[in-house]
Amino acid sequence: MSRLVRWGVAVAAVLALKMAVTPALGADEHAAGHATAHRHAEHPGASDTRTVVAFPRQLKEHELANMRNHLRTLSRIQGYLAQREFDKAADLAEKRLGMSSFGLHGAHEVAPYMPKGMQELGNAMHHAASQFAVATQQAAVDNDVGAALTALTKVTQACVACHAAYRLK
Repeated sequence: MSRLVRWGVAVAAVLALKMAVTPALGADEHAAGHATAHRHAEHPGASDTRTVVAFPRQLKEHELANMRNHLRTLSRIQGYLAQREFDKAADLAEKRLGMSSFGLHGAHEVAPYMPKGMQELGNAMHHAASQFAVATQQAAVDNDVGAALTALTKVTQACVACHAAYRLK
């Protein structure tokens, strides 16, 4: 795949991320999350208004490691998409982020410590990852990455919304 095509895929991903609207979020939550993220980007010293979520120390470390793993997985998925290795991207998304990944991440252990909104955003991310896997499998058939990128955007939007609204203590 040429460098120009890979660049085009990356630009399309960024544009899709910027233009898509997260159905999992209400307009007020989306605006609040955007405002919080914008305030911190523009004014790094601004007070953090995110909801503090108290986890036992060991579970907090476990959950933070899970989130870093999610980021590594998203990066690998983007690499597979850039190489048009759709089956690998779909498989990784479902196994590491999708609905089938709950056992892998110990979701049952951390869920009782999460506020309802945080649980809903986490579930939205996992549902979106499974939907991305399906859209990416379709991209392998029709060679059209657009729907897969739109679906991937919904995954990352759920992550962004959660991180804008909550922080672990």
